[in-house]
Amino acid sequence: MKLWAAAFTARGLRLAERLPGLLGSGGIDVRVTAAFGGSGVTASRWAQEAFASADALLFIGAAGIAVRSVAPLLRSKLTDPAVLVMDEGGRFCISLLSGHAGGANRLAERIAALCGAQAVVTTATDGRGLFAVDEWAARFGCALLPKDAIRLVSGALLDGKPVSFTSDFPIEGDLPKGFAGEPLPDAPRVYVTCSAGDGDPRCLRVVPRTAILGIGCRRGISEQAIAEAVGEFLALHHWEKASVREVCSIDLKRDEEGLLAFCRGFGVPARFFPADTLAAAQGEFSQSGFVQSVTGVGNVCERAAVCGGGKLVLPKFCREGVTVALAVEEPALTFIDWRE
Repeated sequence: MKLWAAAFTARGLRLAERLPGLLGSGGIDVRVTAAFGGSGVTASRWAQEAFASADALLFIGAAGIAVRSVAPLLRSKLTDPAVLVMDEGGRFCISLLSGHAGGANRLAERIAALCGAQAVVTTATDGRGLFAVDEWAARFGCALLPKDAIRLVSGALLDGKPVSFTSDFPIEGDLPKGFAGEPLPDAPRVYVTCSAGDGDPRCLRVVPRTAILGIGCRRGISEQAIAEAVGEFLALHHWEKASVREVCSIDLKRDEEGLLAFCRGFGVPARFFPADTLAAAQGEFSQSGFVQSVTGVGNVCERAAVCGGGKLVLPKFCREGVTVALAVEEPALTFIDWRE
């Protein structure tokens, strides 16, 4: 985790300079900036750079500085970095923005405990000790769709109304307070799945990012052709694109610009395997003599998906020079100590 801290007074800087030693052993990389005394660093410029590079921002100074600095940068509580504020004396550590998905609440509590401060957390679910589905999803790297349904789920829990919770994957531990493990009429629903939505605005889908797309393609294929093939493939199987964590293929395609451009546009990394690694993949795969003659292995997309991790669940699909398959690695989800 990357935490950027900016201090606006000399006293605040002394506090900030303690943080690398306090947090470093916990896997948090702290970058400290002095934003006072002719340093040439303005709060707004620092915030803009930090927003693009850090997982969390810590303003050590007045809360008003933080609010004015980050206001033009805010997009979504599901994607914005955590924003925290500490007074220069180290008395309070305030979770200001992205308390759940961004982890600001837990980070504020952690910093406060290490610095002898009082954590200030104002989210209603935390105040009542209720389950925060967006915080839980963020811990396990899951997407939440549609985001407006988060409010419905939290609102029902705060009103003492039941919420349905179902999952296509096993989850360790007991259901949190307020949830029922079955569909309930007229109640909001939390559904852990890789399936695409059916348009129900009261169903909050928690989508684990554990799917691997295996892609094979002819030389010189366009980004658009790959995107259309993948789109048709996912739609055919009613599969949620947000579940895809990476694209895998054979190393002969390492410089295939259409494939690389598709991965950039899709927002996932690409990984490539040599033919002998693909040939060693375990499982039952389709076979093509032509593909064997060109690549040295009888199937690229299915074998690449499996080499990326998980089990092949959607076999080879062909469309105009593109082959696609999908494997899934079962997510390790738990309700036990989920905030740690």
